[in-house]
Amino acid sequence: MGEEKTPICEEGGGGLLLPLSEAEVRWAKPARGVIYLLMLLYMFMAVNIAAEFFMAAIERITSKKRRIQNAKTGRYVTVLVWNDTIANLTLMALGSSAPEILLSVIETMSNKFYSGELGPGTIVGSAAFNILVIVAVCVYSIPSPEIRKIDQMAVYHVTVLF
Repeated sequence: MGEEKTPICEEGGGGLLLPLSEAEVRWAKPARGVIYLLMLLYMFMAVNIAAEFFMAAIERITSKKRRIQNAKTGRYVTVLVWNDTIANLTLMALGSSAPEILLSVIETMSNKFYSGELGPGTIVGSAAFNILVIVAVCVYSIPSPEIRKIDQMAVYHVTVLF
């Protein structure tokens, strides 16, 4: 087999970001654990702030309305520019696939642009999960006598295809 790598937390080991310095490996492991946990919480807060701005922008974009004139009646009506189905599917795909794509990009960059252990399989697995499991849970959660129907099959087909 290949040569064994030194663990990140041991002297001589290293990862993409950690340890921050050579002296860090000589610190007590519980102290490093607390520092890493605090750094992780700080990163989660940063992601939360970015997500808040992102959601506010998405809400503003998808709530845009336009006034058009009805050709038959001549009356003006207000319609949404974005279709709710398209906006929801886009947000679901982005929210559920973004972490895997980012993880794969980080891994590829850290491996000198060669595919690593996670590689494209992570993204394909995420897409398969989205198509199979999430749709199955949505179908299963509908009460027994009720029937639901997809209004715009073309949007659904594009989502499944890509």
